[in-house]
Order: sequence, then C-alpha cells, then structure tokens
Amino acid sequence: MRTIFNRMMALAAIVMLGATTAEARYFKTVVIDAGHGGHDKGAQWGQVYEKHLCLDTATRLEAHLRAMGFKTVMTRSSDNFVSLPGRVSIANRYPDAIFVSVHYNFTWNQDAHGLETFYCNSTESQKLAQLAQSSVVRKVRATDRGTKFARYYVIRHTKIPAILVECGFVSNSSERSRMKAAWYRDSLAKGIAEAVMRYRRNG
Repeated sequence: MRTIFNRMMALAAIVMLGATTAEARYFKTVVIDAGHGGHDKGAQWGQVYEKHLCLDTATRLEAHLRAMGFKTVMTRSSDNFVSLPGRVSIANRYPDAIFVSVHYNFTWNQDAHGLETFYCNSTESQKLAQLAQSSVVRKVRATDRGTKFARYYVIRHTKIPAILVECGFVSNSSERSRMKAAWYRDSLAKGIAEAVMRYRRNG
C-alpha cells in the first residue's frame, strides 16, 4: 500500500508541475508598440512613412485583441515620439503581459521582400515569434524570411516575452503597394492577434 501511495503522490507532483508550467505562460495583457512616431518617421519612400503604417497596424491589432478578450496597452496611440527606454518602461509595468512591436522594413536593395519576426530575451519570446511569423505569412501569403534572434533595444530590455514583427519592405515596390491597402494591414494585425491567442492556449 505504501508503494502505491508513493506512486500516487509522485504522479500528483508531476501533474502539479505541469500545471505550474502551463500557468507560467498565462497572461491577460498585450503591450502593443507601434514603431517610430513624431519626428522619427522610420522607413520612407515618397509619401509612405513607416510610422503611419506601424500606428495603423498596431491600432487594428489592438481592436482584434480586445475582441478576443485581451487587455491592451499602446506605447503610443497617436503620431507622437516615444523614446526606446520609454517604450520599455511601459512594457515592464505589466508583469502579466507580452510585448509586440510592429515595424515595417527597409533596405537599399529594392528586390528584398518578405516578412520576418525577431526575438531576444527568452525561449518564450522565440515561441511567440515563431507563432506570429507563421501566422502573418499565411494571412498575407508573403515570403517567409523566418524568425531571427536580434538585440533590438525594445525586445532586449523588456522583462516579459517580447517580439518585433517586420511587416514587409517599404523599399520594395510590390510590398509597398500592398501595405498601402487597408486589407493588408488588417490581415497582418489579425494574423498577429491569432498568434497571440494560440500562444496563450498552448501554454
């Protein structure tokens, strides 16, 4: 009987450990970071400014996440400048959160195209990045440039799972035409939101 009891206790401990691990990924808030803003225009081609694309996509992401029941915090909700340390400070106020930074890419090689997602500070960030990357690529049927490790300030200094999504190249004429369309930005936002939900459910 003692042996059976010991086995039952060991099994219970394993179950409890699994529950603790699952709860570690639970969160209720998403900090949404619209890149650039104010005097910092980000990438630019003609009258297409990254800061505007980022804010519109981030605002759409907020709407989708709220519809899913998440609480949201925006590092900026208008065309104003917020410093990198300021963005990190906002994120680190919410220990029960994840951080999603929205950007659009640029390079002098106008043939470069596709989407990519960056992570830095944890394996949880990497898992979130992989889910976000696969989701946005599928939503807009774009070239998959993969998930990558990078030491960008906002994802390096946050204390919660954090990713930075590059939503296409402003410098590429084809992708620039797509990102100017509302359906494209909304599809990206929806793809990220669905990835966030999948990340929490997989916890």
